[in-house]
Amino acid sequence: MKLKFKTVDSSRISISLLMQPSHSNFGGKIHGGYILSLMDEIAFACGSKHSETYCVTASVNTVDFLSPIEIGDLVTMKASVNYVGSTSMVVGIRVEAENIRTGETKHCNSSYFTMVAKDDAGKSVIVPGLILNDKKEVVRFLKAINRNENHRARQEEFNHVDFSLENYFNELKDHRVRIDLPDHFSS
Repeated sequence: MKLKFKTVDSSRISISLLMQPSHSNFGGKIHGGYILSLMDEIAFACGSKHSETYCVTASVNTVDFLSPIEIGDLVTMKASVNYVGSTSMVVGIRVEAENIRTGETKHCNSSYFTMVAKDDAGKSVIVPGLILNDKKEVVRFLKAINRNENHRARQEEFNHVDFSLENYFNELKDHRVRIDLPDHFSS
């Protein structure tokens, strides 16, 4: 089977939605959970467009809410496939809010969703490779590799059979934490 390749542009998606009072939280701002739901939808659409199949969300890497979104703002989400593995894709999403009366636009959120392609039986399937057409796309691909490697290293460090809490006590001394473990849990 010959591996298929697709450009980043071929699955790039952008959506814009007007934020309604029904989307707000008790503080009068747009609820973060609503924004996360929209981000998951656009990640699904982008990943499915690239893989030409159904996709599921495997993980979400860091969601930082940078600026609040107001009722009446026009929210635009832009998504593109930044990285592909064998059966997975990392979809980068940028969220911007525009005050439609003033035209002021602010960056509200950026995040990375890992999507896995599935067939009709629910088994993971190979996704097309990615054609990178400019420096920004190459940088995004490399950053995704770096995030994956850092994640694996953290998992290995803290799940390793030789892991010892005592090696980290000094690191914790400047934090607002008190270690009060029973003796049999200290090693």
